[in-house]
Amino acid sequence: MKVFPRSSSSSRIVRQQWRAVATSEDVTAFTLRRTRVKNVVEAADPLSLVGSRVVVKGWARTVRAQKSLGFLEVNDGSSLGGLQCVFEGESLLSSLKEVATGAAVSVSGEIVQGGGKQPVELRASSLDIIGDCEKSYPLQKKRHSLEFLRSIAHLRPRTNTLAAVARVRSTLAQATHDYFRSKGFQYVHSPVITASDTEGAGEMFRVTTLAGNDLSAAAKADDFSDDFFGTSAFLTVSGQLSAEAYACALGDVYTFGPTFRAENSQTSRHLAEFWMIEPEMAFADLGEAMDNAEGLVKSCVSKALAECGADVTFFDKFYGQNGLVDRLEALRDKPFERIKYADAVDLLKAAISKDPDAWQFPDVDFGTDLATEHERWLAESHFDGACVFVYDYPRDIKAFYMRDNDDGRTVAAFDLLAPGVGELVGGSQREERLHKLKSKMDDFQLDPDAYWWYLDLRKYGSVPHAGYGLGFERLVCYVTAQDNIRDAIPFPRAAAGRRRLLLGSWVTWVGHKFAYCYGGGVAKGRGKLINGTTKGTNDTRALNLVLAC
Repeated sequence: MKVFPRSSSSSRIVRQQWRAVATSEDVTAFTLRRTRVKNVVEAADPLSLVGSRVVVKGWARTVRAQKSLGFLEVNDGSSLGGLQCVFEGESLLSSLKEVATGAAVSVSGEIVQGGGKQPVELRASSLDIIGDCEKSYPLQKKRHSLEFLRSIAHLRPRTNTLAAVARVRSTLAQATHDYFRSKGFQYVHSPVITASDTEGAGEMFRVTTLAGNDLSAAAKADDFSDDFFGTSAFLTVSGQLSAEAYACALGDVYTFGPTFRAENSQTSRHLAEFWMIEPEMAFADLGEAMDNAEGLVKSCVSKALAECGADVTFFDKFYGQNGLVDRLEALRDKPFERIKYADAVDLLKAAISKDPDAWQFPDVDFGTDLATEHERWLAESHFDGACVFVYDYPRDIKAFYMRDNDDGRTVAAFDLLAPGVGELVGGSQREERLHKLKSKMDDFQLDPDAYWWYLDLRKYGSVPHAGYGLGFERLVCYVTAQDNIRDAIPFPRAAAGRRRLLLGSWVTWVGHKFAYCYGGGVAKGRGKLINGTTKGTNDTRALNLVLAC
């Protein structure tokens, strides 16, 4: 049996792809495991791999077959760049000519020193087409607009931009878990179906198995006792309230999962389905929540710079006007600024007074809910590209659960503003005093019976606690310099537009029937979509059509 010595170098990763499958003296059979392209093209010392035999499997990005020489770039998604494979000989060149852009291939051969931009390339000894690609493949070798790519959400991760976004998103998600684990937090899975409206805004998607007249009657009488859950149920807008319950038992916890808002907004900053990071800390105040949020953002950005260097450099070149890396490094290295809301309003009023016509929303005063242009001016102009916490907001423009300050007109709440994005994080110290919380629920015209369990937390061992919510897609946008939040999530769900994409999120099978929910009601049926988008007689095919994106 052939044995390679252990090594800490990148060559060990490739050389250990060899695996003995026979050990008898008269048999020397070896097979090669698949080598990830990243382990070759992003190796610390690629030339140390010269002479290694490898197998790469991926998709053909470019194919060039000349008379005596052929080239194939293979990318398997593990890295931004692909591996150039070189083909010589009549048989190999004949096989290469059968490869279409987008085809899935397997290439085996020997790593040799490169003759072009790459320090190494693969001298092919065999080529297999695993999956052919039809001529109608929409991602030919040219630059496609992001708007066009949103129309083919199932194929767009095969492009450089969306593949890089996916890798950065994955790294940021792992960095989130690593950060909270290092701080001793427990990960809590909050429910997706809930009866509570955390924000008290009423912009929720209803979940129901009722239909037609039954649904209309239940909605009119506000009586869902005959529904699946026996009461009104919705898709969650936040995991915060559930996290508070566990924080009052485990100390420090966090949730990280999908949330839903039925906002009829079609801006580049809003989604109907998005992911939220929501920590809750017992025995903590507003300052500790801001400290934790700053640490999380810095940790995530630092991990992205360290582990996704090629991807971040790509975004810097094509989307960040060659300023993205500098901005991320500044965020990582500089302390975040902090300013009270009242002081921020004074700064804005002074700036707006110099040229009111330059502002879309020039009317700013105490009590104004700051617009994105206000937030970006604070971070980008006044604080010279720094992230900034704005805290102690007016009581009337924040949620009912935020703790009242002693001045009677503000609450212990903050927003973290980031250059180029605006609000990235929103948090507060929670109102732990039962009588105060009841009073605020009255002010917000909320039914205490709907929050009975939340009030219970204030009856039995209540403690000061604080937390925040970080919109994960906005963080992804910030790190990847994407202007549209729909490019920061694999399958974006938003109001109106492509109805087929919307339906894809919320179709649920119950036996041979399905039900999907949306802001205005519900439909269900057997083997067809009632709303007329798609019709068919085959149950499985109907489901596949709906879930295609």
